[in-house]
Amino acid sequence: MALTLCGFAGSNYYNKVKLQLLEKGVAFEEELVWTGLKDNPALSTRSPLGKVPFLQTEHGVIVESSVCSEYVESVYPQNPLMPRDPFAAAKVRELVVYLELHMELVARELFGPAYFGAPPAAPEKLEQVRKTLKKGIAGFAKLAKFGPYIAGDTFTLADCAAIMHFPTIAGVGKLVLQEDVFADLPVRDYLKAMKERPMVAKVVAEAKLGNEQLMAKIRGGK
Repeated sequence: MALTLCGFAGSNYYNKVKLQLLEKGVAFEEELVWTGLKDNPALSTRSPLGKVPFLQTEHGVIVESSVCSEYVESVYPQNPLMPRDPFAAAKVRELVVYLELHMELVARELFGPAYFGAPPAAPEKLEQVRKTLKKGIAGFAKLAKFGPYIAGDTFTLADCAAIMHFPTIAGVGKLVLQEDVFADLPVRDYLKAMKERPMVAKVVAEAKLGNEQLMAKIRGGK
């Protein structure tokens, strides 16, 4: 049974795992699965919380993008995106945690007004998110190398996460918080350089189409 990545290309977490698979040269298929558990057996029977992405493997389903990424690295050792040295590997995981827990998930609280036409957030909510997000970014800045990759001189899982999460976080800053939240980091130059990688360019282009498909679905109320 082929490895199947399930979800949709409008999800930055889906695209993180997709980029990992492509960069490693792992053969896989994609299955379009929308979120929303009601009348959606493709999701409800495999993802307990109705989250994407998840991996359909020959042994069963694996949920949560971080767990999917760890599985892929373990089962497909070619073109590794995690250092072999335990400390260096821990530092990559550390960067991913900061990106997702302290930055992306904080910005996600304003995804509604930023991307999906929800009413503006209350001023106190904006300031709460602004303060927490800036704290997370400041912490990340102390860890990230941008040398030229997030963890140093080698492309790793931290780059798969950063490439997919930076634009959505920056969008919340621009569209809702009215500021460049990455003003003190070389994020723009980094993303420009990363897009020169063929697999990054492919995933970014398909993510754009995926976002258009997602917005059409939302507008259609389906």
